[in-house]
Parts: sequence; C-alpha cells; structure tokens
Amino acid sequence: MAKDWLEGIEEEYDVVVIGSGLGGLTGANTLAKMGHRVLLLEHHYQLGGLATWFKRPGRHIFDISLHGFPHGMIKSCRKYWGKNISERIVQLKRVRFINPQFDVETTFDREDFTKIFVEKFKVPREQVEGFFEHLRQMNYYDRDERTAKELFEEFFPGRNDVHRLLMEPISYANGSTWDDPAITYGIVFSNFMSKGVFIYQGGTDQLIAQMTEELEKNGVTLRKNCLVEKVHVENGHVTGVTIAPRTGETRTVRCKAVLSNSNIKNTIFELAGKENFTPEFIAEANAVRVNTSSCQVYIGIKRGESIPDIGDLVFTSEAEEFSSEELTSFNTSSRTFSVYYPETRPHLDEDRYAIVASLNAQWADWKALNDQDYEAAKKRLCEEALTGLEKFIPDIREKVDHLEAATPRTVKHYVRHFGGTSFGTKFEGLKVSMELPEQLPGLYHAGSVGIIMSGWLGTINYGVIVASKVDSFLRS
Repeated sequence: MAKDWLEGIEEEYDVVVIGSGLGGLTGANTLAKMGHRVLLLEHHYQLGGLATWFKRPGRHIFDISLHGFPHGMIKSCRKYWGKNISERIVQLKRVRFINPQFDVETTFDREDFTKIFVEKFKVPREQVEGFFEHLRQMNYYDRDERTAKELFEEFFPGRNDVHRLLMEPISYANGSTWDDPAITYGIVFSNFMSKGVFIYQGGTDQLIAQMTEELEKNGVTLRKNCLVEKVHVENGHVTGVTIAPRTGETRTVRCKAVLSNSNIKNTIFELAGKENFTPEFIAEANAVRVNTSSCQVYIGIKRGESIPDIGDLVFTSEAEEFSSEELTSFNTSSRTFSVYYPETRPHLDEDRYAIVASLNAQWADWKALNDQDYEAAKKRLCEEALTGLEKFIPDIREKVDHLEAATPRTVKHYVRHFGGTSFGTKFEGLKVSMELPEQLPGLYHAGSVGIIMSGWLGTINYGVIVASKVDSFLRS
C-alpha cells in the first residue's frame, strides 16, 4: 500500500506553514515556541528549500548552491535555534577574485577590503572609509533613490575595477544588479563587511537535521512530500488549506493563519487567488519583478583523491569589465567555485572533496529550450566549469567521477518559485509581502523578497519578524 504522507495529522492547527526554506523553518519554530500548534508542509522530499543538499552514487554529497553568509548568522541562530547550531558556524578564510582587471585574495571584511583598496587599487584611505561609513548608516526607511551604480560612481567615479570588486560578490549572494536600489546593496554589503563570510561546518544536511530535531522537540508537525494546492478563504479571512500528498488522499486542514514561505507571487496568484485582494493590490503585486535565477555545476571528486587548497570561494571571470548584463547572460564567462574540503564535513569517516560552480542566469534564456538544446546547454556548463578549474587544478578531469548541471528549470521544478528565481523578488516585493495580511487577514508571507530579505541570514530574520506578527494576530 502507498504511504500516506498525511497520516496522523490533526484536523485543525493554529498555523499552517507552507514551505520549508529557512524562513519557513524559522517561522514555524518561533511560533511553536510561542505555544501555537503548527503544521509545516513541504512538497519536496527534503526540507530546506534552497538551503538543502543531495546525494549521488560514489558517496557524493552536495550542498545545492553557493555557500557563505554574514557573521550575523551566528547571533540569529543562537537566539532562534540554539547554541548547538550557532557554535558550528565558522569563517571562510580565503575568498579570491580572479579576472582580467585584478587578482585579489581577501578575508572579506572591512579591514582587509580597506587595505586592498588603498594598497592595490590606490584609492585614498579617507575615500574608502567614507564609503564604508556611508553604507553603515543606510537603513530601509531612507528614501534613497540612487541605484547601486550611482552610489559607486559617487564614491569611486570611473573605477569599474572597484565597482566590480564591490558588486560581484553581492550579485552572486542575492541576485543584485547595479541598477537595483543603493539601499539594498548597502544593507547587505555592510552585513558581510562586519567580520567576513561564514558557513555551517557539517554541511547543509547536518544543519537541516539539527533544525528538524529542534522543530520536533518544540512540537511542530512536519510533513514532506505534501503540496499545498489552495489557501481557503471565507468571509475575508483565511480558514484552511487543501493538501495533496505525493501518495495518499487529498484533504483539507483548518487553521487560523497561514504563513507562506513560497514565492510572494505564487502565494498571491496561485495559493490565495487574486479574487481575495483589492484590484489596487493585485496591480501592485503584478508589478513586482522577480529576481534572477542561477545555474550550478556539481563536481564530485573520486574517493581517495584530493585537490589542492585553491581557496574557499573563487570568483572568476573572463569578462574584460564587469557588467550585470554579462554576469547573467546565457553565455557568461563569470562563475564562482565553492570548494568543499574535508573540513566542511568533518563528521564523515573519510576525507571527501567537492566543488560547486555557480553562475547567475535569466529564466527567459532557459525556459523555452527544447530537450536537445537544453541537454546541450547543460553539457556546455559542465565543460566550461572544468575548463575554468583547470587553471587552478590542471589534472582536475582525472580526479572527477561525478558531474551534473542544474539550471533555472531545476530551481522551478524543486522549489516551484515563480519565474524559476533563486533570489526572490526585487525591492518592491518587500512592501507587498509586508502588506499581505492587511489585504487578507490570517495570510502572512516570509519568503525571499526585496533583496535585503534574501540569503540565509535575511530569510531567517524575516521568518522571526513575520512569526511575531502571526503571534499577535492569533492572540488578538
């Protein structure tokens, strides 16, 4: 008999959380600790959203995307998840940028960046310090109409090389372009400049396992392989959800509130339905731009083989100058290598190495490819990744026994994000997300929006913020 993935669930909960990205997991955990009955539903067979992993034959294990988040993740994890998670967050020491304009290695913190700008790029120290101080004082409520490009030109006019070092890592982190608002760049970059780039030591599989244990300890009911098809609304209020498990019977569960960790446009147009919102709000939601997507190439190193230390994050490009258009183009030469050494997963019983190449991408370039062209494009991604690695590891092809590519279509398939986005929405999406419960009482959103609420740290913090609002609603 086929497994019933909804076996044992109750008929009603205080809150249903849709999706298990870090925002959904953190929101569910926060609400459970506040005393609410929480059901978390994930359509995929694993929790984590875009913070997850997969395994392949040969005992390969891959985190699905570029790893790295700001120091603030330690505080947020300690406060909202516990010391057993926060104490395993460690700094990456070697971040490299290699392109026709410069070859730089950095610890990616303010002190080291200042030294690089002054000594290598010959920018006056007071100019650099003024830029960092300006960023530190920026906040979301400023009515700053400048773009990131205009901000760079104001402080470093005509210096595309400086602009490149400032913009490139943030573009990979959250899909930003230099046409996005300066405020979004300033907030995110300042977070990283605090103390550098960090990862969870143990891999995403261990992180999600720790979070799952904490969720279950706090009483959250977790169900994977369960797709939420519809949010039910009666008399202008959320009343429940319809759930379609991978196997088993579709059923409806009642609830007082829904916290959606899905994409904001999926939440409004597919789950709730535009008929439950004002025309003005729907127009505003329609105007929200989804962010760019990404491609990955997963490179598995044979058992017993090793690779030299080439850095933890290696940003490479053959483009003569930086541009956001080149970075996201179908044939971009720009990619980042996330290198996983044995220290990444020290709990394994053997030393294993893996490399993930990440490229920014546009959904429009990939969605309409026929099967033959799609497979050819994925093979090209793999070949170009290996060619790029040969500059650092000449015999890399002899060491590899697993190679596969993921594209925006892969993202769309597994996390169902509108437009296959890896990075949520542009800046205007945050306002729509925050105003959702004003339109439809009981419906809340804690997905990746507005650029500043994306990435691991942004989504965790947004999950907490929204959970507090859900708690107030339930208690009212």
